[in-house]
Amino acid sequence: MVNFTEILKVVGSKNKLKRFKENETFQNVVQPTRADIVEGVFELKGQWKQTFFNNENPLVLELGCGKGEYTVGLARKSPTTNFLGIDIKGARFWRGAKTALEEELPNVGFLRTQIELVDQVFDDGEVDEIWITFPDPQIKWKRTKHRMTNPEFLDKYKKILSKNGIIHLKTDSEFMHGYTLGILEGYGHDIIYAHHDIYVNHQAPEEVVGIQTFYEQQYLDQKKPITYLKFRLKP
Repeated sequence: MVNFTEILKVVGSKNKLKRFKENETFQNVVQPTRADIVEGVFELKGQWKQTFFNNENPLVLELGCGKGEYTVGLARKSPTTNFLGIDIKGARFWRGAKTALEEELPNVGFLRTQIELVDQVFDDGEVDEIWITFPDPQIKWKRTKHRMTNPEFLDKYKKILSKNGIIHLKTDSEFMHGYTLGILEGYGHDIIYAHHDIYVNHQAPEEVVGIQTFYEQQYLDQKKPITYLKFRLKP
């Protein structure tokens, strides 16, 4: 009897390997080793705008970028801004990297690394904005250290952000939205915009409602509200 589950696993593994190999040929993909980052020999730190993007335009990150849909979508709307998607799963952002090359978008790049190393791949004040789109809410208490808006991660973001740098959080998780609001209010950070259901609020920013990922469309089909926070970390 044919085991279709096993066949799909084999096909999926082959596709991942193919994408990993193709990523190595993409000029818009950077894949440093963890050792290079931790040991401080990663040459792009402090040089992303000048060396990678070859300009002095603002630098915007999407953390946990998945397939890179938001990174590419933002880049289409703002050609004079640099956008860098970051994720450890290169087989996922392969799609975004390939699309950016096919559309000849020079302001798009992708970095394969762990999010917890973000303060070691960017210099102090090097980043102008950060987008966190549909992160895993890590609801269980023992997983709090992995929540992308916990105080430890916020300290990392504050280090690499410019003086007036902005952070955006877009999520389908009301838990993540409420948790982050509580953290921001507790630490006295500047909440610029907050709404628990942006598609019923006609004042939501265009870049928030005008770009939808594949999974976001699924959430909307399921009638799940999409929440959004825009905030600035205090010095």
